[in-house]
Amino acid sequence: MSAPAPEPRGVLHPRLPQGEFRHERRPPGAVLAGLIEHYWFVAWDLRGLPPQTQETLPHPSVHLVVEPPQARLYGVHQGRFVRVLEGQGRVFGIKFRPGGFRPFYSAEVAKLMDGSLAARDLFGAPAERFEAEVLAAADMDAMTAAAERLLLAHLPAADANVERVAGLVAAIASDRSITAVEQLCERIGLNARALQRLFKNYVGIGPKWVINRYRLHEAIAQLQQGQAADWVELALSLGYFDQAHFIRDFRALVGCTPAQYARRLQSTG
Repeated sequence: MSAPAPEPRGVLHPRLPQGEFRHERRPPGAVLAGLIEHYWFVAWDLRGLPPQTQETLPHPSVHLVVEPPQARLYGVHQGRFVRVLEGQGRVFGIKFRPGGFRPFYSAEVAKLMDGSLAARDLFGAPAERFEAEVLAAADMDAMTAAAERLLLAHLPAADANVERVAGLVAAIASDRSITAVEQLCERIGLNARALQRLFKNYVGIGPKWVINRYRLHEAIAQLQQGQAADWVELALSLGYFDQAHFIRDFRALVGCTPAQYARRLQSTG
């Protein structure tokens, strides 16, 4: 039996107030581990209940998502992703590692930013078979097996830049001291313009955006854990020069100030 998935970062409402909601993850097989972060599955049952809104601040990753009416590939989403859940439903997805989609796509991943592409336009008829298998699957293990068959059948040639980029994004996500593009340039030995090109080509968006997104993920995680109370201290710890800039960025993405968000968490906790 697989271990429970850790709480996903960037989810603004970790628990729905009513109904049933399930979220599972599975790791990829060894051959795909350098390209795929994980497979994911969400299901909800709100029959007889009012619709509920789920909001997330997406990660810098491409996803292949299977749900009617068709399977689609989604590029990096810059803003807040809002989805209204109602009735009963389920969705299966493949989360590519940052940079991991580029070898399959063979084009600048930034072309998909805030956009999507039908899976069949990239993978052809096998994508339609994959979609049918996932929609008919009884459990996530069967869905994951179908995803592995599709991806292994289209396995691209090795690309050293994938690991290079994925390592940089992982460092940004885990190291709170990385707050400026210049720090990444020093780490990898590239100038800012070359680093920008590398990220747009492989991640689908620039490094400054990635840094900002993960610092806001950190802020949200702290608020959800009830840790943050001093907004000036939190802003400075995340690399902001002042509290006002931090609050402005937070409101623009989350739709409210950090204090308002903290109060909403307390009222629904």
